[in-house]
Amino acid sequence: MPDMTVLPDVDSLAETAARYFVDRAGEAIARGGRFAVALSGGSTPRAMFARLAATPLREAVDWPRVHVFWGDERMVGPDDEASNFRMARETLLDAVNLPAANIHRIRGEDRPALAALACELDLRDFFRTPHVPVFDLVLLGLGDNGHTASLFPGTAALCEKERLAVAQYVEVVGQWRVTFTVPLINAAAHVAFLVAGAGKADVLQRVLHGPHEPEVLPAQLIQPMPGALLWLVDAAAAGHLDT
Repeated sequence: MPDMTVLPDVDSLAETAARYFVDRAGEAIARGGRFAVALSGGSTPRAMFARLAATPLREAVDWPRVHVFWGDERMVGPDDEASNFRMARETLLDAVNLPAANIHRIRGEDRPALAALACELDLRDFFRTPHVPVFDLVLLGLGDNGHTASLFPGTAALCEKERLAVAQYVEVVGQWRVTFTVPLINAAAHVAFLVAGAGKADVLQRVLHGPHEPEVLPAQLIQPMPGALLWLVDAAAAGHLDT
């Protein structure tokens, strides 16, 4: 069975996820002097970010030692309503003492291939390792079609083994995206899925207990080793799981 915490509602999920962030940040900073985290978009992270931006959790994090990245981004400008960066900036980053140099956004306003290359170079420069970089925490969501980050069913990005970030045209949404690759996500020390709502109940059951079909359900590819994988879900999303 996966490591899973089922919360009664989305508010409890956001609070638990925020406290999980605080705990992982404290551990990483105590161990290595910094906390490298990859954020995700979506409504559940938005609620989580709002809690991190407010007392008392805001004061529980040594923000100047936090470096934020994004697991994926739409090819839009940083002020566009669809930008994952904009959502995080408005709900969290503007409220905490985070140096500008610690914000590693994906440049969605650039050409997709160039934005993916710039993301990869930034990752290489920050982590300074010949191996796959190890994030302290990667936050992920789960789409109702089984995608996570911008790893969509049937796309070439699922098969990437060497690069850390790739550009991918996602036909189902008619849009270019830049996404972290599976090897980068799976190298993380901690990966946490945040899943809320009855609309995710069927796909969550299929990802966790259905046939292994990663081309159809890309979230099944996320199996960090030796890192830890945690599913934080609300009761509605867990409605189709066996108890």
